[in-house]
Amino acid sequence: MGPQVRHEYLAQMRDRYVGASRTEKGRVLTEAVTVTGYHRKAIIRAWRRPAAQPPRGPRRGRPTRYDAAVVRALRAVWVAAGYPWSRRLKALLPTWLPWARRRLAVSPATDAKVRTISPRQIDRLLAPDKRTIRRRLYGRTKPGTLLKHHIPVKTDHWDVTEPGFTEVDLVSHSGDRADGDFLHTLNLTDIQTTWVEHGAVMGKSQVRVQERLDHLRAALPFALRGIDSDNGSEFINAPLHRYCRAQQIQFTRGRPYKKNDNAHIEQKNWTHVRKLMGYVRYDSAAALAAMNDVYADLRLLQNLFLPSVKLQRKERIGAGLRRYYDAPQTPLERVQACPQAHAAKVVALVRQRDRLDPFALAARIDRKLARVYALANHRRGLVPSTAGAAETHAKTARVSATLSLKDLSPSVTPVMARRSASR
Repeated sequence: MGPQVRHEYLAQMRDRYVGASRTEKGRVLTEAVTVTGYHRKAIIRAWRRPAAQPPRGPRRGRPTRYDAAVVRALRAVWVAAGYPWSRRLKALLPTWLPWARRRLAVSPATDAKVRTISPRQIDRLLAPDKRTIRRRLYGRTKPGTLLKHHIPVKTDHWDVTEPGFTEVDLVSHSGDRADGDFLHTLNLTDIQTTWVEHGAVMGKSQVRVQERLDHLRAALPFALRGIDSDNGSEFINAPLHRYCRAQQIQFTRGRPYKKNDNAHIEQKNWTHVRKLMGYVRYDSAAALAAMNDVYADLRLLQNLFLPSVKLQRKERIGAGLRRYYDAPQTPLERVQACPQAHAAKVVALVRQRDRLDPFALAARIDRKLARVYALANHRRGLVPSTAGAAETHAKTARVSATLSLKDLSPSVTPVMARRSASR
């Protein structure tokens, strides 16, 4: 029943309702509720109004300031940037809007409105587009014992004022089983600047992890002064201990089964790795190369274009806890404020940021992620042997080609994977 039909029906029933007895009014009202689906009180108010009452005027209240064009521009930047928090989205708008004007044909009036919008209003406008995040799962860490008592435990809060003191961790991509060799992501984050670096390694051997750490160290725009890890054997070992001593790198570790001792890197494991690569298995050389190719572009997007906030203090208010954060800044902006940073590397990164189109960079990452998902091994309970690796990879590729991208990675899709809600 359409609105016009319901209106005509209620107009006819109104005459019966006005002239009916008290008992009959109840029956008429029940019938009207059944036919129209309206609430009883809504129908009573409509029947009590005079029949010749003039139509209502315009809705009262503050007029809408942000039209559909503003919402479209906000949504485009929000999606391309990986769905950041409203305060971070507000901070990145000045950098992204010049490129948005070229791509989205944003008018000057819309551009002015987007620049003046508040984070709270951004939350309201984008509320219909937000989706719930899947619950977290955890990786596989084997405790290490060698040299465990020679590496000091760090349990206090980080209180550093210069870059180079980092937390590191290894994220496994083993899927539903842990036998055989499979890929891991070595994740590194700097405490002072929130700078992040990632790299994929095959297996978790001590030599490969140390080589990848040395590669990430060379890419940092500042000197690596310290690392803090968990108690996994991939970190607690003699080669890495000797490497840190030779390079004058402070080496500390957290307590066993106390993830909050490495809270910074545990957060990045979720926002910067798991949301991209999901929980499927990657165990081929092609997947290793494809994943590192993604990380090469991802470090530019996350460090040059995506602001982050740092927790300043916490305040207890009754049973609740209020957190206060600093102003959102990109990791590159925080590095620029540090006199200890490598000046030549910082200048090169600033020039690279000015040349890069963040929308094109985000689209390129999505295409590369699609190639990574196509290389996932979805065959449960079967690990490719060395002798039949080529045949197994060929069969996996044929099976993967028949599946959609959503089927290949149920927990992520290329665009949704880059939700970077980290603070």
